[in-house]
Amino acid sequence: MKKLDVYIIRTFLTTYAFVVALLIAVLVVVDITEKLDDFIKSGLDGYTIMTEYYFNFIPYLINLLSPITIFIATIFVTANMAARVEIIAILCSGISFLRFLRPFVMGAAVIGLISFYMGEWLIPVANKARVDFENKYIKENYYFGGRNVHLKTAHDTYVFLESYNNHTKVGYQFTLEKIEGNDMSYKLKAPRIEWKEDKQKWFVESYVERTFKDGKETFTKGVNKELTLNMRPDDFESTYLLYETFTMGELSDYIDKQTLRGAEDVGIYIAEKHQRYTYPFAVIMLTLIGVFISARKSREGPGLKIALGFALAFVYIIFVITSRSMANVGSIGPIIAAWLPNIIFGSVGFWLYLKVPK
Repeated sequence: MKKLDVYIIRTFLTTYAFVVALLIAVLVVVDITEKLDDFIKSGLDGYTIMTEYYFNFIPYLINLLSPITIFIATIFVTANMAARVEIIAILCSGISFLRFLRPFVMGAAVIGLISFYMGEWLIPVANKARVDFENKYIKENYYFGGRNVHLKTAHDTYVFLESYNNHTKVGYQFTLEKIEGNDMSYKLKAPRIEWKEDKQKWFVESYVERTFKDGKETFTKGVNKELTLNMRPDDFESTYLLYETFTMGELSDYIDKQTLRGAEDVGIYIAEKHQRYTYPFAVIMLTLIGVFISARKSREGPGLKIALGFALAFVYIIFVITSRSMANVGSIGPIIAAWLPNIIFGSVGFWLYLKVPK
C-alpha cells in the first residue's frame, strides 16, 4: 500500500472507532436509564449487571450499528478531506477517482468481514446470555398459552397437545399419530406427557396404543412408556429474540425444523439468515455512498454533509425495519426482504457515482 492508502485507512478506521464508541456510550446510558428500575427491583449489583448483561449487549450493539457507523465515519472523513481540498489535490496528481476509492473499500471490507464473523458465531453466543438475563430479570415470566397444538415432528409423525405447562414441562391430552401414505399406521393417546430432564426424554404414565396393519387393528394399554420425539420443551418457551441467539448452523437447523412443521413464523428466521449475509455488502455499499455524497467541496462545509449522512443512515434503518416487518407478515418473501434495502441503496449509490466529478 502507498502512503495515501495508509493515511486514508488509518483516518477512516480511527474515525469509525470514535463514532462507534460515541454511539455505544449514548445507547448504553439510555438503556441503563430505561432498565434501572428493573435492576433495582431484582437486587442486582453493578458488577453482575456489567458482566452478565452489558458485556454481552455491547458487542451486539457494535455489530448491529456497523453499517450505520461506518456510513457516518465515511462521510465525516471524506467531507473533511474535501473541505481541506485534499481530494482535489489527489485527483489533480493523476490518481483516478476509482483508485481514490480503493482504501475506503479495503477498510470497509475488513470491518465487513469482522462483522460477518461476529454476527455468524460470536454475537449469537453473547445473545444467549443477554436474552436469558432479560427473560430472568426484565421481562415478565412467560407462560405458554397455546391451545390445541399440532406439530409435525417427522415426515410421517404428527403430535397433538390440548395444552402445555412450560414451567412443569407437562402436556395434557397427548396424541401421537403416524401416517403412511393416506392411511394411519399407528396412534398413541395419553392423558399426560412429561419431560424428564435427567434422561432428556418424554414419558407417558398411562397410554393406549392402536396399530393398523393389513386391515387389522391391534389395541394395547400400558404404563410408563418412554418416547423419542423431535420435540423439546424449548419448542414451548418464549421466542423473544430467539433468532438472534442462533449461530448460522443452529439457525439453518431451526429453519429446517420449522419448515417441516409448517410453522407460520419461519419467514422471520429465513430473513434473519439472509440479512446476516447482507451485512458485509451493506458495509461496503454504504461506505461508497458516503464517499460519493461528501467528495465534492461545498461552501456549507462538512457540517451539512455529516447531517445528511445521519439522515440517510436512519432512512436505511427504516428500510431495514420496514422490509423485515413486511416479511414477518408475509407481504414479501424473506429473501427479498433481506436484500431489498441493499438493492435500493445500491441503485442510489450508482446514481450518485455518475454525478460525482471525476
